[in-house]
Amino acid sequence: MDKSESLLAFGALSQETRLDVFRLLIAAGEAGMLAGEIAETLGVRQNTMSANLSVLLSAGLVKNLREGRTIRYFANTDGLRGLLGFLLRDCCGGRPELCEPLIEDIACKC
Repeated sequence: MDKSESLLAFGALSQETRLDVFRLLIAAGEAGMLAGEIAETLGVRQNTMSANLSVLLSAGLVKNLREGRTIRYFANTDGLRGLLGFLLRDCCGGRPELCEPLIEDIACKC
């Protein structure tokens, strides 16, 4: 992920509902969630949810799969991995081994 893609992802996550959606989809894992389920869980109107999901899709943080007349959404872990990679690429003055405790700490808390 490059700088402009990272800025798009950060912009997408800088809004409360979109951050909540992304975290919900991370928690849902491989099962993902239907758009209506996401909207109902978060108490957001369908049209508002559609707009927010579109922003997350454009930022590469969410992917979708059409199932008949519905669409199932999933967190795009490759997008998240790219964002984290961008943040940590130059970690600790070019000495990535110094970042390992940070990465391990994050992994343990998930």
